[in-house]
Formats: sequence, C-alpha cells, structure tokens
Amino acid sequence: MIKKILSLVPHALAIFITFIFVDSLRYKFTNHEKTENIFGILNDWAGSFGASGLFSHSGVFSQYVIGSAEGVASLLLVLGILPQFRKWQGVGALIACVVMTGALFFHLFTPLGTDPNNDGGGLFMVAVLVWLSSIVLVVLRRKELKSLISRA
Repeated sequence: MIKKILSLVPHALAIFITFIFVDSLRYKFTNHEKTENIFGILNDWAGSFGASGLFSHSGVFSQYVIGSAEGVASLLLVLGILPQFRKWQGVGALIACVVMTGALFFHLFTPLGTDPNNDGGGLFMVAVLVWLSSIVLVVLRRKELKSLISRA
C-alpha cells in the first residue's frame, strides 16, 4: 500500500508544477500588467550593463520564451504520467528546474526582489515550491534521464 502511494508522488509533483506553469501562461501570453512590470524591471536592469532588450518582447529571455519553456515542460510532465512516456517526465522536470533556477536567481540577485507584485512574496514562494518540486522529480526520474542521455 505504501509503495503504491509513493509511486504516485512523481505524478502529484508533475501535476502541481504543471498547474502552476499553465496558470502563469495566461499572464505571460496576454501581456498582463504584472508580467510587463516584472520583465520591464529585468529589462531595465539588463540595460544598465549594456544588455538592453534581453528581457523585452523579442529578447532571448522574453515572457514568451519563458512561457513557451514552461508550456513544453508542462506537456512533458503530464505526458510522462503515461507509462510508455515516463522518460519524458524527467525531461519536463529538468526544464522546469532550469526555468525556476533562473527565476529564483533573478528574484534574489536583481532589483526585481522577492515581492515585485506586492503580494507579500507569494509569487516568489510559489517559485521556490516549483523549484523544489522539480528537483525532487529530477531525482526520482534520474534513471529515465540517464537512459535518455546514454542513447544520445
């Protein structure tokens, strides 16, 4: 019984991460004012050391690029619930981990800060939870990831 419950943990983590990512897409792809504010702060910060446009709409780290990565990660995480596609759940978790590592870095080490939306740091706390969940999922799917890497 406990083994069965533990076997569901990766899927619960995948669903949690996917829920957060998919929910955030409506902000990223509709140019919501909160998203515009966050990426605007980051773009101004990047411009202060000569990398203007890095976070703009056409930048390498635009809200559309980040949102697309979150969308791909979500697709792979959910697809990986099916046994025949299990290996892709690890890839989705790895993408989520990379995206959220970047998010946490920019929250902690730029003028963005941990409360850009004046929500008491809620956005930052969710980012930390998604980051931790993705790390756990990468660890749980390490065999599948190693298998994919060894085939490449």
